[in-house]
Order: sequence, then structure tokens, then C-alpha cells
Amino acid sequence: MLKGMTLVLVLLPLLVAIPAALAQPADLPEQPQVRQALDYIRANHETHLDKQVQIAEIPAPTFHEAERAKFLEKEFRRLGLKNIEIDKQGNVLGWRPGKTEKAIVIAAHLDISFAVGVDTKVRKEGGRWHGPGLADDSRGLIALLAIAEALDHAKIQTNRTLLFVANVGEEGLGDLSGVKYLFKESPHRARLDSFISIDGTSPARITTGGTGVKRYRVTLKGPGGHSYGNFGRASTIHAAGRIVTRLASLEVPRAPKTTYNVGKIEGGTAINAIAETCTMEIDLRSENPGELDKLEVKMLEAVRLGVEEENGFRQATGPNRITADPKLVGLRPAGQTAHDQPLVKAAVWASKFTGHSPSLGYSSTDSNLPISLGIPAVTLGGGGRSDNAHSLDEWFEPAGAWNGPQTVLLTILAFDRM
Repeated sequence: MLKGMTLVLVLLPLLVAIPAALAQPADLPEQPQVRQALDYIRANHETHLDKQVQIAEIPAPTFHEAERAKFLEKEFRRLGLKNIEIDKQGNVLGWRPGKTEKAIVIAAHLDISFAVGVDTKVRKEGGRWHGPGLADDSRGLIALLAIAEALDHAKIQTNRTLLFVANVGEEGLGDLSGVKYLFKESPHRARLDSFISIDGTSPARITTGGTGVKRYRVTLKGPGGHSYGNFGRASTIHAAGRIVTRLASLEVPRAPKTTYNVGKIEGGTAINAIAETCTMEIDLRSENPGELDKLEVKMLEAVRLGVEEENGFRQATGPNRITADPKLVGLRPAGQTAHDQPLVKAAVWASKFTGHSPSLGYSSTDSNLPISLGIPAVTLGGGGRSDNAHSLDEWFEPAGAWNGPQTVLLTILAFDRM
């Protein structure tokens, strides 16, 4: 245990068995340079919190991350990272050369899960700070900067090169566009041999599994008309209601965890008009690719039957019938980094060392993409406590939050020596 450190114990349910043969780099935290880096992160906690708030107040809805990207680019330059660029996709890249060309990617996403125009002003109430995207993922972005600062402050040289990335397109219909470009199209892709995403807050939570996601936009079209004069015509909004009723009644397995959600419905022109068009956005998820495929079939059947029911009830024929056009608009591949992989072992060791009871689990994060390509990847928390992500009432508690960047830093250094 480090001298002068206050360790925060966070207990989460054990989602899967922790691997028995853990990495034990017991001497690592006792090395003067490593201790210096860890102490730096704690000593600069308040400064980092102030910058986290500053980042959070820069609006960055998915597809509108440019202003925040420019801020991170300036921060990367301040830190002295090398070959800094904003790539073709909008990701911010900064390199910290190691002894080899092979690179560990350490990433946090720029975008927030809110529409353009959301008020991103952060407010403080007692020990909590409130603001859209304050934890998800402004905390990850500041952890990224804190780790790079600490490595530079302690003059630590790694074996692998470190690539720091503030990436676009993690949330919603961004569909992991930032990391997809990085690993599939970027000119650097051949150098990238491992991946750490900093997302969420708890250092006890180690995401090794990528929950598969399929997202659909269903467009319904019909004849429309006056609500009174043309009463009896099929309505796209009524059809949407029938579809939602069917979806809401679907039974899905608890294990592997499988979920569905109608997250958005838009349509109609006026209260006294039969809706000509209606769109629905539907999110399907499962830890198991087979269960996800089954759920997709059930969802498409619910759409078909809901439309048929509305048409049949209104006795709609010919041009008066409702039609449905479901389109796949998002696909996040499922997969898992093996629990005996050195990167996972390093993360488990680091989480335990900093005073946590680590749990390994599934989620849908940027790690899904490299995992699907066979590249070792984990998602780690940035520190502190948070809740109500993706809502206007998102909050973050910074007490002891330095523990997050410390855990990620130790993970990087332990993995780098394996």
C-alpha cells in the first residue's frame, strides 16, 4: 500500500469468476518513478476536477464533437505528446514513444448522449456535481490527461508506445465510428496491439465483454388525412403503438442478459391530423450473439404484425395501407477478452492494489470493436462515483476520484512489463 494514499473500497457484485493466476508485479508500485507518478495524480486531483468541469461544459453531442476535440488537441500539445493530429474521422491522437513501435491505445470518448442544444452547464450541490456527460465521459477524458501528465512528470519510459486517443462516435448512433476508423482504416492500425478504454467511474468494474448491439430505425408511412373527416384511415402513430405493445410484451433471457428498448418515436404534424409518417428507433442488446439474432427476428415480426393489425382494423387497402421500412442503423459486435489474457490480469491486479474488489463483466463500449478483431481490450473506470448517465440529472462525486487514473496507470505499466 502506498504511503499517504487514502484507498477507497468499492464493492460490486462479482459478475464472473476472477482468474486465479493473477499477475503479481509486487515491486512495481515501490519503484520511485511509479510512486512519483501515483503521488502526482493524487496531488493534482482538484486541478484535474476543474478541467473535467471545463471539458464537460463544451457541448459535444454525437456527430458534433469538433469543439471539444480542438480543446483536447491543445491539451495533448500542452502535455508534450508527439505527432498530434485530428484524424479523418475526428479522433484526437497523441503519441508517447516507447522502446518498440507496437502501441497500447488508451482512449476516452468525446461525445455525449444528448441532442444538439442541451445545456451543459455544470452545477455543484454539496459533494456532488451535476451535468450532462460530466461522468460519461468527461471523467474518462480527464483521466486520460492525468495519466499522460503523471508519466511525463515521473519521466517513466514504457516498452510499448502509448497512443492517447480522444475519440468520436461512441454514443448512440455514432456506432463506435471513432474506434472503427482507428482499427480498420487508420494508417496506424497495424501498430495497435491492445486497447484500454476509460469509461464509467468505478475502478472496481473491469469490462472484458462487449455486449452486442443492433439498432433499427423503423419508418412507417400511410395516407394521412383529417382526424374527423377522414376518421377510419390507418394511422402510422397508431401502428407504432401496436408495435410497441408487442415489443413491450417480449420475454427475453436474464442470462445471457438480453434487452430491448424503443428509445425514440417521432411523427405526425398536428393534433387533428392522421399521421402520415412515424419513425421509431429501437435498441436491441445481448451478451450472446445468438440471442441477439433471435431478438432481432422477434422485433421485425412485431413490426410486421403491428402494421398488419392496424391495416386490418381500419380495413385499409391499396394506397390507404400503412407500410413499414425497418433499417439497421447501428451494429456493435459482441465478444470477450479472455480472463487469462495479460491485459485482464494486469487490470485485476491494479484494481486490487488500489483497494477495490474487482468484478469482470459485459457492457457496450468502445472495447467492443477491438475485441471483435481479436485485439485484447478492456474498459476501466475513471474514478469517483456517478449515476443517471444519459440523463439531464447525471451526477458525479469526486471524492477519492484520483484512484481511477492511478488504477489505469498501474494497469498500463503492469501490462507493459508482461
